[in-house]
Amino acid sequence: MREEQIPVASRASNIEYAIRDVVVPATALEQQGHKILKLNIGDPIAYPGLPTPEHMVDAYAQALKDGRNGYSPSYGLPELRNAIADDERSKGWNASKDDVYVCHGVTEALQIIFAATLSQGDIVLAPGPHYPPYMAYPQGYGAETVEYKLKPNDGWKIDFDDIESKMDENVRLLVIINPNNPCGNVATEEEVDRLLSIAKKWPNCMVIADEIYDGLDFTGQHVSVASRSNEVPVFCLNGVSKVYYAPGWRIGYMAIHDPTGRMKLVRDGIERMLRSRLCASTPAQLGYLAGLTSDRTWMDGYRQKVITQRDLCIERISAIEGLEVQSPGGAFYMFVKLTDEKWSQDDKQFVLDLLHQEHVLVVHGSGFSAQLGKGHFRIVYLPNVDILNEAFDRIERFLINSR
Repeated sequence: MREEQIPVASRASNIEYAIRDVVVPATALEQQGHKILKLNIGDPIAYPGLPTPEHMVDAYAQALKDGRNGYSPSYGLPELRNAIADDERSKGWNASKDDVYVCHGVTEALQIIFAATLSQGDIVLAPGPHYPPYMAYPQGYGAETVEYKLKPNDGWKIDFDDIESKMDENVRLLVIINPNNPCGNVATEEEVDRLLSIAKKWPNCMVIADEIYDGLDFTGQHVSVASRSNEVPVFCLNGVSKVYYAPGWRIGYMAIHDPTGRMKLVRDGIERMLRSRLCASTPAQLGYLAGLTSDRTWMDGYRQKVITQRDLCIERISAIEGLEVQSPGGAFYMFVKLTDEKWSQDDKQFVLDLLHQEHVLVVHGSGFSAQLGKGHFRIVYLPNVDILNEAFDRIERFLINSR
């Protein structure tokens, strides 16, 4: 007799995470003995030449040796919160320790913000394409994510007319990812000001400023969103994963900028949730503290390596018929356009066929937005030059053979 399956909640069954979903068929190929060239995941530690800085690792290890393995305060270690506040102040706004809340990465910060601010019928207005959790999580609270457009033929700049057309009293959170994942665009001071001027018209709208890649701005134009806001409440999100090259430590933070004092109830809700989940990893917090309070000149060499590899990818893509790319101004991603007629309408099949035929793993653009990411794929340009060149050789061969 066939047993009926126990039902799953739709909030879980409807979630897709394209970046990791494509790993499933890649793993199956690896189990068959194939070597996969992986350009899919934004994990700096997955690629050689960009290790977590030694002084941070030493601080983490010393914390373990010193027995600092207990629970920390729920909002984070006071010394880390102070260091984060100092860092945010250096970006141009008056952050204090009490504005900072340490989380299990930016992903947990997002979950807590959504849980504390969203109810049935609310809207999160996020860029399209975007990092998948902005689409996945709000539905769990009865809310909806609506995408505003980035301009694919103009450096993926923000389409402010599209934002204006989609704003209403139901939009509780307006999101800016700066620099952007997956497109790599960097919003200028003028663009940030315009975004804030739109949000200002709607009293219950708060801005999420996802600035996890702010130290990987190659344009010199990046500004802190909070530093530009005199009225609009801003959640600043950042952490140890990308700029400090320690993603597996799972330490991020939200810093709340509340220039007119309207977020007391929201803060109370956030603090209640943080207390209920205990705390983030204590030794990992101490590792991050070492990164924030020590000399950062080591970042220069890392940045130059990333820029060199970005420039190589632009050069290679420009020489391959069937591909186009807008040069990214930050982060370590490229969102490549498929101009070949066969693949421009089915980027996911392109990714799967490329994986199976040439053993190169990238992520389909429609996984970052079903409509606004369609006809693209994302690559991570962190692998060494020889791996990147081999990957582009295989991509070019695949495109030629598939015509």
